[in-house]
Formats: sequence, structure tokens, C-alpha cells
Amino acid sequence: MEKNEILIGEHIFKTYGEKTILNDISFSLKEGELLSLLGVSGVGKTTLFNVLSGLSKPDSGEVLLRKDDAAGDDAYLKITGKTGYLSYMLQKDLLLPHKHVIDNVALPLVLKGVRKKEARQKAAEHFKQFGLEGCEYKYPSELSGGMRQRAAFLRTYLCGNRVVLLDEPFSALDTITKAAMQEWFLQVMSELNLSAVFITHDIDEAILLSDRIYMMMGSPAKLTKEMTIDKKKPRSQAFTLTDEFLEYKKEIRSQLFIDQIAFS
Repeated sequence: MEKNEILIGEHIFKTYGEKTILNDISFSLKEGELLSLLGVSGVGKTTLFNVLSGLSKPDSGEVLLRKDDAAGDDAYLKITGKTGYLSYMLQKDLLLPHKHVIDNVALPLVLKGVRKKEARQKAAEHFKQFGLEGCEYKYPSELSGGMRQRAAFLRTYLCGNRVVLLDEPFSALDTITKAAMQEWFLQVMSELNLSAVFITHDIDEAILLSDRIYMMMGSPAKLTKEMTIDKKKPRSQAFTLTDEFLEYKKEIRSQLFIDQIAFS
């Protein structure tokens, strides 16, 4: 284990009935890093997230989270099968339509026992940073898709965890909104010093956002390739037009093609 590793998955296996979904998945997430899991729909990425978040228990393997100020052998907490340790944002924003945006965002605090007034105050402190200023007392139906995703991300952040799991959070957005949200997300993640595992099947998105990419292929799923993106962050959409970006894309497409043949 390296000193800056904040989340570790060790030899994770998961089956449903007689079908094995995850086959010996091991990885690590470094502090302040965005790690993408890139693979086709249905390969098992969301199943892995359910294991990491504690919603589903693996047949074998461990999920380890580094404690705040611990060191040595006691630096990591086993969170396998335990919920509440990692923040988890799904594809859909899941905002409650009958509640104001401020109350949707403050919900994690209320669930932790914070009084409604205080929870609203704490949530409101972040509305400007998340580009939601002036939206506090609107309903979700009054917001654009991008604004709803900002609100959902703020709600995820207020869960109070240093590590967030993001399951294709921009997949439902149109191309222009998605591009703007990606740039905004990189900036906010840097400001908040968050660490994130990010699910996507979009190669361009993985290259733009990631520090490292794990390619996930096969049935059952394995991590077949790790790639580091050596480009300073935050990155702009202009990076996607460079030769450097295209070289990364060629390498990933080539690897996915090789993997597809290997697992066919």
C-alpha cells in the first residue's frame, strides 16, 4: 500500500446465482485523483460500485478506506459490505420533485440529525461555488439538466465523505451542456480536494477527466489495462483537439479492440 492511497479494492469476486460478474478485481485510488472505469454498458461497472459503496457484499475480497489521521498497519478501515463510508452519485439526479432545491441538497445533513434550519444554512454556503446561487427555493422541475446535476453533486458532497463514486453523471446531458459540466466538475473537484472513482463508457470523457483509467472487459469482468493521463488538470475542452489527446484515444481503442477479441 502506498502512503497516498485512499481507497483500495482487493481481489473482489461477485456472483449472482451461477453467473460470475466480477472476477478478481483489484485497484487503488490515490488522494485527490479521479480514476475512471471505462467499459461497455453491462460489463459490471455498476456492480463494482455497489460493492464499493457497501450496497452489495462481494463473495470474496475486501474494500479498504484510509482513516483520516492513521498510519502504519492501522491506517485502513475495512468497509466491505458497510454503507455510509463513500458518497455515491447515480446517473439520474434523483431530486425529490416536491422539495425545494435547498432541501434536496441539505437532505444528507438532515438524515444525520442536523436541524432543518442549520442544514439549510450549511448547504446554502456552497450554492455559489456550485453555480446554484439564486436557485435555493426553486423546484427541480424549474432547473435545466445541468443545474439539476450540479444540485445532485452538491448533495453528494454534503454526505461528508472524501471519496465519491460517480456513475455516468453526465450521460443524460446534451453535448454542449455535458462539455460545460465536465470543465466545471474538474474545477470544483480540484477546489474541494476530492478523490473520485468515475464510471463511463465514453472514451473522450475518460481521457478528459481522468488521472488514470482502468479498462474493464469480459464476462466475468476483469480490469485489463491501466493507463495514466499525463496532462495537468483542470483541463479544458481544447485538450480534446490536440494530438496528445488523439494518441491516448488511439491507444485505448486499440486496447479495447484487443480485449474484445480476447473475450469473444
